[in-house]
Amino acid sequence: MRPLAARATVLLLSAALLTACSSESGGGGGDSAKEPEIGTVPRMLSTAGLSYPLDGYATTEDQRRKLEKAQSRVTGDCMKRFGFDYELPLSPAPIGRSGDSRRYGLTDPAIAARYGYVPNRGAQPPAKPAARDLGPNGKLALDGPDGYKGPQPMSLEEAKGKDSGKTVNGQKVPIGGCLREGFLTIYAPKKGAVDAMFVTNVRMDAFSRSREDSRVVAAVKAWSACMAEKGYKVDEPVSPQSDLGLNPNTFGSPKAIAAAEQDVACKEKANLVGIWYTVETAYQKRNIEQNAETLNQAKTELNERLKLAAGLGG
Repeated sequence: MRPLAARATVLLLSAALLTACSSESGGGGGDSAKEPEIGTVPRMLSTAGLSYPLDGYATTEDQRRKLEKAQSRVTGDCMKRFGFDYELPLSPAPIGRSGDSRRYGLTDPAIAARYGYVPNRGAQPPAKPAARDLGPNGKLALDGPDGYKGPQPMSLEEAKGKDSGKTVNGQKVPIGGCLREGFLTIYAPKKGAVDAMFVTNVRMDAFSRSREDSRVVAAVKAWSACMAEKGYKVDEPVSPQSDLGLNPNTFGSPKAIAAAEQDVACKEKANLVGIWYTVETAYQKRNIEQNAETLNQAKTELNERLKLAAGLGG
């Protein structure tokens, strides 16, 4: 059985409780099979400060923290109905640069020379909060009843009309417990809400398609050939560590640093970042065109969510 803190953190980190995966992910037939035009490709190596067309629809780190705090407060208020003082643990603040800084693998020559493949410049992530023992009634209130066979409510509106069949201290336990009630309050208060993972799925779709694009494939082959000239047999530019015979304990070794420096040099020679960034941007633009209505709805709902969070003190 997973610790309560771990389960709670998963709910905060993954808004995928609405659906396992969005049915709309930017794909489809028609022109989706064709490679988009990209125009002039700039030469670049650094990924610092890169912007993408879908950024305007995505949740920023600051917004994510505000929503987390609001969700934690709602979950805590729910637990108080059952007589428990509980605070939903927040996910750790990110360390190092943004999550996009190694989108195309290691690209910073200074970091390669000093840290090799060690992530986050050697900074260690904070320790996970210790699991709190709430007892069987507290667990029931937090998680909802085990073995519930019925359909999970997909909105708070829907949840209010369902009964889990369980009570704690005279109060009806919501299906999915206070964790789900907290999630639905923030991310799906009404029926028909856009999947909270929709924008992320559209971004992932564009990235996946760009990786298979012939122009990126050619750039990766050029990078791989450059690495081979120095004795490195690799074909995965984002995470070549395993092919290089490295493991987390040796990511900062002299061997790793030498390979990392060559990795970055070959990316620059092949203009891998410039080509990949340009191609991915083109796929994101296409996905925006194909999913404009849903993306606009998602943006509207994000703004409404942030207003709700502000009202809750998030």
